[in-house]
Amino acid sequence: MSRSRIVVVGAGFAGFQAARTLCRRVRDEAEVVLLNPTDYFLYLPLLPQVAAGILEPRRVTISLTRVLPRVRLVLGEADHVDLDKRLVRYSGPEGESGELSYDRLVLAVGSVNKLLPIPGVAEHAHGFRGLPEALYLRDHVTRQIELAAAGDSPDNRARTTFVVVGAGYTGTEVAAHGKLFTDDLVRKQPGRTCKPAPRWLLIDIAPRVLPELDHRLSDTAARVLRRRGVDVRTGTSVKEATAKGVQLDDGEFVETRTLVWCVGVRPDPLVADVGLPVERGRLVVDPRLNVPGHPEVFACGDAAAVPDLTRPGEFTPMTAQHATRQGKVAGRNVAASLGYGEQQAYRHHDLGFVVDLGGVKAAANPLGVPLSGPVAGAVTRGYHLAAMPANRVRVAADWVLDAVLPRQAVQLGLVRSYTVPLDTSSPELARVPGGPRKE
Repeated sequence: MSRSRIVVVGAGFAGFQAARTLCRRVRDEAEVVLLNPTDYFLYLPLLPQVAAGILEPRRVTISLTRVLPRVRLVLGEADHVDLDKRLVRYSGPEGESGELSYDRLVLAVGSVNKLLPIPGVAEHAHGFRGLPEALYLRDHVTRQIELAAAGDSPDNRARTTFVVVGAGYTGTEVAAHGKLFTDDLVRKQPGRTCKPAPRWLLIDIAPRVLPELDHRLSDTAARVLRRRGVDVRTGTSVKEATAKGVQLDDGEFVETRTLVWCVGVRPDPLVADVGLPVERGRLVVDPRLNVPGHPEVFACGDAAAVPDLTRPGEFTPMTAQHATRQGKVAGRNVAASLGYGEQQAYRHHDLGFVVDLGGVKAAANPLGVPLSGPVAGAVTRGYHLAAMPANRVRVAADWVLDAVLPRQAVQLGLVRSYTVPLDTSSPELARVPGGPRKE
């Protein structure tokens, strides 16, 4: 008798945990297949530290084959799900096509950069959802400072002005780390000739930084940013982006060569193409993460509109905390559908949030206790070490080395602007001209 096959699509927080839970629950009684474009799980919260040169890129990547030895990894991007034939069709990394049959399916394809109908943004902005984008930003920022320090040019003002749009978790951390990074780069220039001084703008239409958090954490983050020299503009949005800068809705034109787009995320376009009911682009599921009418299909993470049982009538937000826990529940429920254990509904109360502001600064509220300063910084780093599935010693070692040694400021030149477009369904992959693409 052949074994049942469980296909997990996506290895983000939700997909990784689903596959990990499944291989522990079913062991060798069922085949677990993980379909993902890369051979690693990306610990996304530490990506700003990669862009700032604190962590090496491999520190935030977890080898799927090493951590999930019982899971068969298939490299590829899902193109289509055939619910009638129970098939997932995909494109491989070298342009080849393939398909996977399944007895159970877990959709955990995650999210991509959120786009807004603002002229010029898709052409001139870059997102911050994948490792290629972080590497591009580190090289790009380093290059702008070095070019500005090389001579007195009319373009220097634009080169040393960096605009981050979106004051949520990602945008706040990118601006906080970015300002420290460029200040450090300037100190390394001969004679410190970089003029004008680096200027960072953090822009958001919301009335305050980190609007999803309580006012105490929001105020703490804004205070740290402003003291550091970041120009925080709340209640402001971008009207247009051009090659020379951005036009704000208050009439000001900001000359810049750097526009980082962190306004939020949207579900992967694959979700809407499945042909099942969606809620704001997310697949509708019941509290057990099962798709109604399809007992063999489950969804979790950013791909699923999961009812929030702690807040009746609402859906769980698209956060890593929820995705991680939903992945575990999805794994248990899929195993239970095959006779291993019992199903359970997803219910989770927020345990708090942490925001790394660079250096020893952070804002955190573990278990609802608001913290700031070095104490919050220690809690934030401790949380990340505990949450990472592997590489903890390497990450901690990089933090120690960054504290005692000068940061390396070099351009690797591995990721170019055209390989990391904002409008992409696969931010985890750098686009190569002439190479295979997912439409």
